Amino acid sequence: MSVVIAPTVGRKVWYRPSKSDQMGPVPMICAGDQPLDATVVAVWGDRCVNLVVFDANGNMFRVTSCVLLQHGDEPNKDSDGNIIGRYAEWMPYQTGQAIKHARADAEAVAVAQ
Repeated sequence: MSVVIAPTVGRKVWYRPSKSDQMGPVPMICAGDQPLDATVVAVWGDRCVNLVVFDANGNMFRVTSCVLLQHGDEPNKDSDGNIIGRYAEWMPYQTGQAIKHARADAEAVAVAQ
Protein backbone atom coordinates (compact mmCIF):
# COMPACT_ATOMS: atom_id res chain seq x y z
CA MET A 1 0.00 0.00 0.00
CA SER A 2 1.47 3.32 -1.08
CA VAL A 3 0.89 6.04 1.49
CA VAL A 4 1.96 9.66 1.21
CA ILE A 5 2.01 11.72 4.38
CA ALA A 6 1.57 15.41 3.63
CA PRO A 7 4.31 17.27 5.48
CA THR A 8 3.33 20.32 7.51
CA VAL A 9 5.33 22.92 9.39
CA GLY A 10 6.24 21.68 12.86
CA ARG A 11 6.21 17.94 12.07
CA LYS A 12 9.14 15.86 13.28
CA VAL A 13 11.15 13.70 10.88
CA TRP A 14 14.42 11.80 10.91
CA TYR A 15 17.32 13.36 9.02
CA ARG A 16 20.00 11.20 7.38
CA PRO A 17 23.03 13.43 6.72
CA SER A 18 25.25 13.14 3.68
CA LYS A 19 28.98 12.54 4.00
CA SER A 20 29.58 16.21 3.20
CA ASP A 21 27.24 17.20 6.09
CA GLN A 22 29.62 15.33 8.40
CA MET A 23 32.73 17.15 7.15
CA GLY A 24 33.67 20.77 6.69
CA PRO A 25 34.23 23.65 9.04
CA VAL A 26 31.18 22.77 11.22
CA PRO A 27 30.35 19.09 10.76
CA MET A 28 27.14 17.42 11.88
CA ILE A 29 28.01 14.95 14.62
CA CYS A 30 26.25 11.58 14.41
CA ALA A 31 25.97 8.78 16.96
CA GLY A 32 26.67 5.75 14.82
CA ASP A 33 23.86 5.02 12.37
CA GLN A 34 21.19 6.84 14.39
CA PRO A 35 19.17 9.44 12.49
CA LEU A 36 19.26 13.08 13.56
CA ASP A 37 16.28 14.94 14.99
CA ALA A 38 14.66 17.37 12.53
CA THR A 39 11.65 19.65 12.40
CA VAL A 40 9.91 20.76 9.20
CA VAL A 41 10.08 24.57 8.90
CA ALA A 42 8.84 24.99 5.29
CA VAL A 43 7.06 22.72 2.82
CA TRP A 44 7.74 22.79 -0.93
CA GLY A 45 5.79 19.62 -1.70
CA ASP A 46 5.13 16.09 -0.44
CA ARG A 47 8.77 15.17 -1.07
CA CYS A 48 10.67 18.43 -0.48
CA VAL A 49 11.00 20.37 2.78
CA ASN A 50 13.22 22.79 4.69
CA LEU A 51 14.39 21.57 8.07
CA VAL A 52 16.02 22.59 11.31
CA VAL A 53 18.27 19.66 12.25
CA PHE A 54 19.92 18.93 15.59
CA ASP A 55 23.02 16.74 15.58
CA ALA A 56 23.99 14.26 18.31
CA ASN A 57 25.64 17.07 20.31
CA GLY A 58 22.58 19.35 20.08
CA ASN A 59 24.06 21.70 17.47
CA MET A 60 21.47 23.28 15.15
CA PHE A 61 21.76 23.22 11.36
CA ARG A 62 19.55 24.61 8.60
CA VAL A 63 18.82 22.26 5.72
CA THR A 64 16.95 23.61 2.70
CA SER A 65 15.19 21.78 -0.13
CA CYS A 66 15.72 18.38 1.46
CA VAL A 67 14.25 15.25 -0.11
CA LEU A 68 11.57 13.75 2.15
CA LEU A 69 11.18 10.04 1.47
CA GLN A 70 7.65 8.71 1.59
CA HIS A 71 6.62 5.12 2.41
CA GLY A 72 8.20 2.82 -0.19
CA ASP A 73 10.66 5.44 -1.51
CA GLU A 74 14.34 4.55 -1.60
CA PRO A 75 17.25 6.96 -1.12
CA ASN A 76 19.56 7.66 -4.06
CA LYS A 77 22.35 5.11 -4.43
CA ASP A 78 25.53 4.90 -6.43
CA SER A 79 26.40 2.03 -8.78
CA ASP A 80 27.76 0.03 -5.81
CA GLY A 81 24.51 0.38 -3.88
CA ASN A 82 25.84 2.93 -1.38
CA ILE A 83 23.47 5.68 -0.31
CA ILE A 84 24.47 9.08 -1.66
CA GLY A 85 23.26 12.47 -0.51
CA ARG A 86 21.10 13.57 2.34
CA TYR A 87 17.44 12.91 2.98
CA ALA A 88 14.69 13.02 5.59
CA GLU A 89 12.22 10.28 6.31
CA TRP A 90 9.14 9.73 8.41
CA MET A 91 9.60 7.80 11.63
CA PRO A 92 8.29 4.20 11.51
CA TYR A 93 5.47 5.04 13.96
CA GLN A 94 4.26 7.89 11.73
CA THR A 95 4.31 5.67 8.66
CA GLY A 96 2.51 2.88 10.54
CA GLN A 97 -0.22 5.26 11.67
CA ALA A 98 -0.68 6.60 8.13
CA ILE A 99 -1.01 3.06 6.75
CA LYS A 100 -3.48 2.13 9.51
CA HIS A 101 -5.67 5.15 8.74
CA ALA A 102 -5.47 4.58 4.97
CA ARG A 103 -6.65 0.99 5.46
CA ALA A 104 -9.50 2.12 7.71
CA ASP A 105 -10.55 4.73 5.15
CA ALA A 106 -10.46 2.16 2.35
CA GLU A 107 -12.57 -0.26 4.41
CA ALA A 108 -15.11 2.48 5.19
CA VAL A 109 -15.43 3.28 1.48
CA ALA A 110 -15.85 -0.39 0.62
CA VAL A 111 -18.57 -0.82 3.24
CA ALA A 112 -20.39 2.32 2.06
CA GLN A 113 -20.56 1.05 -1.52
